[in-house]
Amino acid sequence: MENKASTWIQENETGESVTILLPLNQGIPGFPVSMSVILETLEKQENRSQLEIIGELITTANNLKIQGIVRLIHAPNTDQLSGNIIIFGVVFDQLREIKMELFNHEYILAIKAYQERFPIFCTGDLVKEDSGFVLKNIHNFALDESWKN
Repeated sequence: MENKASTWIQENETGESVTILLPLNQGIPGFPVSMSVILETLEKQENRSQLEIIGELITTANNLKIQGIVRLIHAPNTDQLSGNIIIFGVVFDQLREIKMELFNHEYILAIKAYQERFPIFCTGDLVKEDSGFVLKNIHNFALDESWKN
């Protein structure tokens, strides 16, 4: 018989046991409601916002718009105009480091943003790798010069 749910039991600070029944099939009726109840329970149990909890659970977010500040530019690749950068950006309501590899004009824009401390924005697929985030399939990379006006 196929498992339909997983039971999680955790003891809180007062010694009470809190039980969460996690449905394993997203296709069942009521799945979104169950997930909402689980998030509310975790929010109270862990004294954290639902956004913080979701931020830890999500491993990928496709087509996500990111705004941030370039923190570090690694030395460019020798065979082409490209390189890795690290930005500080807000992801799921928390400031995080995000790594990305840029090419050609986008790499030049990142260097300018770093030198002149311009915020940048772009869109891509955010992937959690180890304890950090990597932005892949980057498009619409641009300087955000609107803050100067």
